[in-house]
Amino acid sequence: MAENKKKSSSRYDTKKSPNKPSSHWFRNTALRIFVAGTFLLFCFIGYLDSNVREQFEGKRWSIPARVFASPVELYAGQNLVSGKFEELLKGLNYRQDSQLKTEGSYTKKDGQFVVKTREFDFWDQREPSRMLAVNFSESAIINVMDLAQAKEMAIVRMDPVQIGSFYPAIKEDRILIKLEETPDILIKGLLASEDRNFYNHIGISFRGIARAVLADIKAGGLVQGGSTITQQLAKNFYLTSERRLWRKIQEVFMALILEFRYSKQEILEAYLNEIYLGQDGASAVHGFGLASEFYFGTSLRDLNLEQVATLVALVRGPSQYDPRRFPKRTVERRNLVLDEMANQSYITVAQSTQAKQRPLLILPRPHFAKNRYPGFLDLIKRQLKQEYREEDLTSDGLRIFTTLDTQVQDTLQDTLSKKLAQLEKSSRARDLETAVVVTRRDSGEIAALASAREEMASGFNRALDALRPIGSLIKPVVYLTALQYPNKYTITTRVSDSDITVNLPNGTSWSPKNYDHREHGNVSLLTALAKSYNLATVRVGLDVGVARTAKTLKEMGITREVELFPSLLLGATSLTPIEVTQMYQTLAGDGFLTPLRGIRAVVAEGGKQLQSYPFIVKQAVDPSATYIVNTMLQEVMHQGTGHSAYEEFPKDYGLIGKTGTTNDAKDSWFAGYTGDYLSVVWLGRDDNKPIGLTGSTGALQIWTSLMKQISKQPVTLIPPDNITTAWVDMGNGLLANKACRGAKQFPYLPGSAPTAYSTCGQEIIEQDKSWFDDLFTE
Repeated sequence: MAENKKKSSSRYDTKKSPNKPSSHWFRNTALRIFVAGTFLLFCFIGYLDSNVREQFEGKRWSIPARVFASPVELYAGQNLVSGKFEELLKGLNYRQDSQLKTEGSYTKKDGQFVVKTREFDFWDQREPSRMLAVNFSESAIINVMDLAQAKEMAIVRMDPVQIGSFYPAIKEDRILIKLEETPDILIKGLLASEDRNFYNHIGISFRGIARAVLADIKAGGLVQGGSTITQQLAKNFYLTSERRLWRKIQEVFMALILEFRYSKQEILEAYLNEIYLGQDGASAVHGFGLASEFYFGTSLRDLNLEQVATLVALVRGPSQYDPRRFPKRTVERRNLVLDEMANQSYITVAQSTQAKQRPLLILPRPHFAKNRYPGFLDLIKRQLKQEYREEDLTSDGLRIFTTLDTQVQDTLQDTLSKKLAQLEKSSRARDLETAVVVTRRDSGEIAALASAREEMASGFNRALDALRPIGSLIKPVVYLTALQYPNKYTITTRVSDSDITVNLPNGTSWSPKNYDHREHGNVSLLTALAKSYNLATVRVGLDVGVARTAKTLKEMGITREVELFPSLLLGATSLTPIEVTQMYQTLAGDGFLTPLRGIRAVVAEGGKQLQSYPFIVKQAVDPSATYIVNTMLQEVMHQGTGHSAYEEFPKDYGLIGKTGTTNDAKDSWFAGYTGDYLSVVWLGRDDNKPIGLTGSTGALQIWTSLMKQISKQPVTLIPPDNITTAWVDMGNGLLANKACRGAKQFPYLPGSAPTAYSTCGQEIIEQDKSWFDDLFTE
């Protein structure tokens, strides 16, 4: 019984198992997460650190190349009226200021301008700021006085107009400044309004954030920012402006890295150059150096207190406080900045009060031109790409000094706008397009260029790329070639202007015709060129040889290969307007080839000159023969196809030029020059349909209107030493007495003048009658 009881009780005994260690999975998981998180954090910080150092210590900014027009030069006797001079000053963004407090200001009274010029670093030397008195007569500058030195200046060079920039893919622009060159008042303004504790915090400031919130509440508006200057730099330099927590976290870590790696001075200098302060069209304005130019048209060092405070005000929001769009809002923000500067004892209350009473005086338009001359800038970029890489042009801050004269360019564009509208209204011509190249006759520098009637940045550059038949523009080349054989051809040599048929190698034949479909018998070389007779020209050209004519064309600067067909003699070959300009530049240069150039110098961001483009000239063709051709081309303008130009010019201006018209009047050309400028004008349609205008009725009309406005010098042809002259009877080409009716003096190479004498009083024969008797010449 007892045994059963024992057994029974043992049934219900619960034997306890030994205790097992409780699971530490939560702790282990947390530890693993912590370790992984720490590893990732260090990796993340290392990644940020690498990015920060790579950009901060390397090439921090891509600075676009700046392109400048030809500098403005002032001198006594210059043909410049006071009204044009004031337009020029406004184009340079000079402001009218009776006190002349800053560079880039002027005042005027009667016929005198007093100008405080800007200091400017040219490719060859630094031009200092000067206080000038420029005195004008009704038509020219009387003298230019340096008021500081109380002496008359022979010539003064002013700062040039910036006509454009070559931007990187991200269109940012800035003018780099050094911290030691920065006005102290700007630094104090930034510290007062953006980061009072800048020199004490580690990149972020909790006290600053709290203080900014309280200050904003107390002022009833945005007075202080919560982000430090270092954080703002990190955001502008490395990050986007999106408002997201992840971006803010990156900003904080980058600010800490910047503070750990670099000094306060380095951070502040980078901030001054990086901060976004406005928008100039498609390009962003960064840094206080460029902002000063953009809003006030002057360098940072010349700004006064209220202008500095205005720039500091823009830090909080360039769009919100855009002084051109929201001047009242900008003034309120500027005044808050001035108050904060006074509160921090950076300025006195009196200074703050006085500055707050002054107006903004913002430039009415941006300082920099938005590539107003895309055709010319396209030319410049093409020339530069022969020596520089694309990334050099858009990131190295090059300064490119060009030959463009903005006054000539503006006159050209205005002339095209008016004259094309007139031509389309008075004729059957529609949808006309044009290209014009203007050079300085003595140097081959391109003073102006139009690639279309309405210039567009992405448009087709007709001046550089439009290959069009040049028509009768080739004829001076034919006669220049012939005159290099003086034993056979002279200015008065008589040639037959009669029908001719030329058998071609392919078995066909070519029978050219005159523009008026008439024959004119025996005419002098002078008459044949002046009246643009095709038949006489073909006969002369075939006699001297098509290949020899093509060789002359090459000697005159045409590098394009031309086909050696007889039709070359009448301009069937196609050239671009700028190639035609090069050809006529050699004629204008008295037989010396001067390569056209649009660039004078290229200077690196640090001021070192990288490339110069010196004046180059070499003898290409016989100067004596060239002189005779130029004399013949003067007759084109007096008695030939260019005579209408003298409705606008004095009869003794000595104009030289040649018309050109292609088959079915599809192209209208004129190339000509005065004493100071050469211009080539092309008119046509992009679809190559006829325009119904000849060289005389189309291109010449534009040329005349343009040159009447820009040219100040008549042509004075100086004969080479070996040129002799003789009086010749125009009726028969024989020597005559000066007193003979119909006698005229002509130039000859030695030994080539006529030797037989004419009978005095002989009538002028029909073949050489006045141009006015021929109504249907080209």
